[in-house]
Amino acid sequence: MLSSIMGSLRREARFMLRERTMRLWLLVALAASVIAVSAGSVEVAAQRATIERLLTADRADRAAQLAQQSDWGSAAYYASHLTYDPPSALAFAALGERDTMPWKHRIRMLALEGQIHEADVANPELALVGRFDLAFVAAFLLPLLVIVALHDLRARERQAGRLELLMSLSDGRLWALRGGLRGMAIGVCVLLPGLVGGVISGAPWAALAALAAVVLLHAAFWTVVCVVAAAAARSAAVVLTVLIALWWSTAVLLPAAAGAAIERAVPLPAGGEIVLLQRETVNDAWDLPKETTMSAFVAAYPQWAGHTAVARPFEWKWYYAFQEVGDLRAAPLSDARRRGIAERDRLAGAWAWASPSALVERALQRVAGTDVDASQRYLDRVRAFHAALREFHYPKLFRDEPFDAARSADLPMWSPGPPATRSRR
Repeated sequence: MLSSIMGSLRREARFMLRERTMRLWLLVALAASVIAVSAGSVEVAAQRATIERLLTADRADRAAQLAQQSDWGSAAYYASHLTYDPPSALAFAALGERDTMPWKHRIRMLALEGQIHEADVANPELALVGRFDLAFVAAFLLPLLVIVALHDLRARERQAGRLELLMSLSDGRLWALRGGLRGMAIGVCVLLPGLVGGVISGAPWAALAALAAVVLLHAAFWTVVCVVAAAAARSAAVVLTVLIALWWSTAVLLPAAAGAAIERAVPLPAGGEIVLLQRETVNDAWDLPKETTMSAFVAAYPQWAGHTAVARPFEWKWYYAFQEVGDLRAAPLSDARRRGIAERDRLAGAWAWASPSALVERALQRVAGTDVDASQRYLDRVRAFHAALREFHYPKLFRDEPFDAARSADLPMWSPGPPATRSRR
């Protein structure tokens, strides 16, 4: 039994490779994947180079600024800290939210919401269109290649006058074997450059296995659809029309309609609204009685209740208190935006089960660590880092500790480690 199947596989493989058209589709699949992996790798390399360049400048700038200060308030004000989310080893395969969501910020001890909700997307037009990466090839081009390669699976034999002979000689597995071999060959051609790129970039084997599973399962799905459709109609033109219409509906029309419906169903505050509210609160604080600001601050930080007296027209602890009050005022809008983004992503994930292409794209973004969850985890780490800066500076500011430049070496340093727990303000 096994030897018979292997013999049939070898025969069908030789037959497939002798076909000029099939060789062309395999070459197209391989070339598209190589181009996509190369483009993704170039973008990831550029992002890593940007991070390295900014890190060097960030360290030099912070050291120069701190060397010029003589009090803790000025040191906190002038010191900037680069935060960043480095691309994963498989980010080249699916750039995902890295095109639409910020992955680097320069953070200071000022109000945080105005800093993290400023746009940091290099090319909004390109982000709108989407990247030509491996996820695009696997999600959208692979089904088209399988369709054009398999839509005339039986029709060509009928046209050549061999169909009846093949039907009489085969045991019913011929079309599944032939279609499966060709469909999976296209899937392998799409997958191989991604695996090679993943090995070179040092991706974990589990991630590479997940990448392979997603791509090959998608190829298998469309192979089954094409084999069934080819058996249900005599005309190759009819089969091709039906399959293209099915692909267009599930890969383009449904996701677009679902996206529009989700945006209407789940409104969320714009980042600009959050920035405006926070900055208005900070600007208004200059004209308010200092006691008003300090009372609002102490309500959130009762441990500093005995250190809020402001005797001079300007004191740094008052300044940073109203910066924090600005964040506290914007927090409900910021939380609403985060919840809205999560809800939109959840609904998009549910709709994706009706769109194999959308499902594959989301799955590859999750494997690559470039999905919505990954971008939100980065913002959580930024908030936790800002909380660490406050914990370092507040005791010095509210207790009026004498400035000691040597203690600046104890400043919290950004580390793009595992996701941090959201800080409680």
